[in-house]
Amino acid sequence: MSPRRSLSLPITLAIVMIVLLILLTIGWVLLLVVNALADSRFAGLYWTLLSVGSIFYLMLVVGVLMYLALSIKAINLNRRQSNFVDSVTHELKTPIASLKLYLQTLHRRALPPEQQEAFHRAMLEDVERLDRLINQVLDAGRLDAGLTDGELAEVPLVPLVRECAEMVCLRYRVKPETVVIEGQPCAIRARRVDLDMIFRNLIDNAVKYAGADPWVGVSIRLEPRGWVVVRVSDNGAGIPANLRRKIFGRFVRLGTELERNRPGTGLGLYIVRTLVRNLRGSISVSDRPDGPGTVFEVRLPGGLPYADPTSRDAATQQRPS
Repeated sequence: MSPRRSLSLPITLAIVMIVLLILLTIGWVLLLVVNALADSRFAGLYWTLLSVGSIFYLMLVVGVLMYLALSIKAINLNRRQSNFVDSVTHELKTPIASLKLYLQTLHRRALPPEQQEAFHRAMLEDVERLDRLINQVLDAGRLDAGLTDGELAEVPLVPLVRECAEMVCLRYRVKPETVVIEGQPCAIRARRVDLDMIFRNLIDNAVKYAGADPWVGVSIRLEPRGWVVVRVSDNGAGIPANLRRKIFGRFVRLGTELERNRPGTGLGLYIVRTLVRNLRGSISVSDRPDGPGTVFEVRLPGGLPYADPTSRDAATQQRPS
């Protein structure tokens, strides 16, 4: 159910409970009247009203419990939205303040060409940071609205994951060797933009929350029944077991905004889970077996063997004439 339409359920539930309360009140009055008459002719009516009233009472109790659950859910959603607003405000304010400072400095002072180039490079990074933030919010909005872009195609996974890893390493200024990819050549019939968002967000999170000496491992395996299993591992602090289900919610980030030193909006894993479910797959989180860190495992159906054309061309060139 879309979050924008979820208001109809509590309203309907409240109306049903009000109607049940009115019927119970009427039934209670009738029971008092029948009991006061103390006539055997109304004995059947008495027990009928008592049975129906008991059923209505149980329905009213269930409705109150459901309304309480919806209220708690709404409170948690408001809390996450407040958290999201704080996060986005910080994410917007920081690059804007940086851009303002650089532009004021360039306007008021004559700087040598080397420093001007450094300022332009820093401003471009701030603009890219804003662009990523806006795109992530727009992606989440499109998913909520059920909008999809692009056509289905057979997308080779290893080259796509490699491109995602290169973009993330460039963003965080880490060595390309930080992300180690071990993949079995395979392809999935899906929208390329969906797969790109899934693995770019997962690798981005892995690099961002990795340890002081970051390491990220990505393994791709094609199973016999056409399932593709992709595991993204990191050497970070890990995620507590009791919070692993919550991290896929909208606007969810662990800790408080004042305690965090890494950028984010709490939408990345929500986008990943939604897209994986749209592809009829699943995603799970576990501890890294050979050390500290986290493993995200994505299982997607419809995997196909894929022969890399570059390797085939190379083999053709090496074949003797």
